[in-house]
Amino acid sequence: MQSTYVHPHYAHVPPTDDGARHKVVVVGGGLVGLTTALDLAHRGQQVVLLDDDETVSVGSRAISFAKRTLEIYARLGLGARLLGKGVTWNVGQVFFGDRSIFAFDLLAEPGHQYPAFVNLQQYYLEQWLVEACQATGLVDLRWRNRVVAVENRPDAVDLTIEVPGGSYRLTAEWVLACDGAHSFVRETLGLPFVGKVFRDRFLIADVLMKAGFPAERWFWFDPPFHRGGSVLLHRQADDVWRIEFQLGWDSDPEAERAPDRVCARVRAMLGPDVPFELEWLSIYTFRCRRLEKFRHGRILFLGDAAHQVSPFGARGGNSGVQDADNLAWKLLAVLRGDAPQTLLDTYDEERAAAADENILASTRSTDFITPKNEAARAYRDAVLELSEQHAFARPLVNSGRLSEPAVLRASRLNTPDAGSWTGGLPPGAPAADAPVVCDGREDWLLRHLTADGFTLLLFGTPDEAPAAALTAPAGRTRQGAWPVRSVFVSPVEGDGVLWDREGLAAARYDAQSGTAVLLRPDQHVAARWRSFDAVAVAAARRRALGITGDERQRIPA
Repeated sequence: MQSTYVHPHYAHVPPTDDGARHKVVVVGGGLVGLTTALDLAHRGQQVVLLDDDETVSVGSRAISFAKRTLEIYARLGLGARLLGKGVTWNVGQVFFGDRSIFAFDLLAEPGHQYPAFVNLQQYYLEQWLVEACQATGLVDLRWRNRVVAVENRPDAVDLTIEVPGGSYRLTAEWVLACDGAHSFVRETLGLPFVGKVFRDRFLIADVLMKAGFPAERWFWFDPPFHRGGSVLLHRQADDVWRIEFQLGWDSDPEAERAPDRVCARVRAMLGPDVPFELEWLSIYTFRCRRLEKFRHGRILFLGDAAHQVSPFGARGGNSGVQDADNLAWKLLAVLRGDAPQTLLDTYDEERAAAADENILASTRSTDFITPKNEAARAYRDAVLELSEQHAFARPLVNSGRLSEPAVLRASRLNTPDAGSWTGGLPPGAPAADAPVVCDGREDWLLRHLTADGFTLLLFGTPDEAPAAALTAPAGRTRQGAWPVRSVFVSPVEGDGVLWDREGLAAARYDAQSGTAVLLRPDQHVAARWRSFDAVAVAAARRRALGITGDERQRIPA
């Protein structure tokens, strides 16, 4: 048995632009940095990306990519590859001792293009991101370029970069710090994390084996093969299985990394007759913390450089990808002069709120998985016992609250609801997908949302469409300034409409005939109305671009 993956090694090209000025420099070529660079390039923006290494991540690291993240990668052209190579799963099982006490389905309803999760080693996705960045011709990938000094000035950022054989300097209008949990940029600015580190340790073992386990997430509390601890098991591509063992704070990290010791733990779990090989080992502690602010002048922090959570809920990598999704269109609007710089403050506000949700969920998971005293353990074990027979107790079981997209309820970019709404997606929610029929072909709603502007979903039959929405895009006053594109969703088949044959789109948006929903370039709801109003749509679009008050005179959008 042998892993089929071969790490690529990218050539270092000596820089020739010492002292040059660039619009955007991304620091860090991991999952989040590459995603950010690709998103900007997809929107037409040139980017310089600096990475201190020459290959993709070693070890599988982030492996569980949630439905919302898959939808983002679909927009960037990688959704089909993730589905094709990764392991799809929707179901999880929880064990207590030696018995399964209940199972759960994370995507119980039909009519979604993407599953609840796809498991795939991070190195595959990073390699595809590198290839996609190269294909754009707009991302200057610079390997073995280590940032060693940062000067954050009011109008730009000066960077000193160490390369083989010397160093050079660049000036960037904007720096996106995606350089991970040990971010040099963050440390140079002296920015502390707010939050806590939990006193426990966990071992990750990526195990290569042929096993009969289903493609599900299995989590054990106090199993007979690892008494007093917890264990997580789920499958990745290429017959690689992720196993995580709770070790306890008093464990010796170096001793626990010893292959013989790890193999003994795995053998106790699988039995003596199951052959396996170790592919990658890591030991980590739970961290639930973040920067107070994600924007510091001309430097913006994303991913683990900005926030850190425990991995049991698969929130870290997914949250970092959604950071990129939130920031890229806003930064481009500012660079083009279509929005004020204060729009970037909403990246901090919206994603800091999302980080707080993740931190709270991860903290609660950690407290349940690793009880801090006997009373907490007695409560946890009682909940586990009850959940085997009683459904009411199952929501109290916390084996890691799995990643969910943030609903940006408090964002100042939202236009408050008008009219009566009993459900659907409120302002700030990410768009919901649904099956549709387009020109006689099966299709998906999210594939019709524009990324270079706003999308106005109009529900109703074609003959009910308002005349104003059929002409020039609503709110568009000049070429290229984030136009609004109308998309018609109809309960009947017709030319120029998306046929909502199953009625799922209308149900998910709580839409009636005449309902209008304005979506931002990152597919979050900006506003919704029971009937179309061109003036209201234009005002909501300006608000979503952060154009208010005096800025309306300066920015003719």
